[in-house]
Amino acid sequence: MARVPAFEELLASARHSAVHLEMRDGYMPSDPAFAAWKNGALTDPVGDDAEFQQWLDWVSAATGRGVSVRRARVFSVPESDCIRFEHYVSQANVKAGEDIRWLPRRQATDIAFPGNDFWVFDNQLVLVLHFTGDGEAAPDWMELTRDEQVLRLCTSAFEAVWERAVPHAEYQPS
Repeated sequence: MARVPAFEELLASARHSAVHLEMRDGYMPSDPAFAAWKNGALTDPVGDDAEFQQWLDWVSAATGRGVSVRRARVFSVPESDCIRFEHYVSQANVKAGEDIRWLPRRQATDIAFPGNDFWVFDNQLVLVLHFTGDGEAAPDWMELTRDEQVLRLCTSAFEAVWERAVPHAEYQPS
């Protein structure tokens, strides 16, 4: 199996676009920031989370050089704690230059989706993300492909969601 570059390298190599589709209702329940938020102890979305700050720096660098970074989320309503947490921290992503939209799952019934979350870079390269059933990153969780069929499915799914999803500033969890 070929080495998958670190995400930072993939985003740094993007010249025009990086799009991300998230379709799970729960991610990384072991995340300390998520636990702190659930306990009411996280009062700043970035807080002292060095990994999140690093992510924001990568996004800011990419958007600063003209790369469009878009994220769309498909989720169930009422929202899970994880989705409410993601909404809470997403304003920091937006401030770093990410454009984020939200689509309730009931409004996505007619969209053909791949089986996993993904990133597409410059409409050429797909980074497939694999998670365990409880939302943790699976071993060897990143898979890179240039398969044209996968690329077409991921691109069309993302754009279909993007077209009907609600911009972050307009979406409030229930």
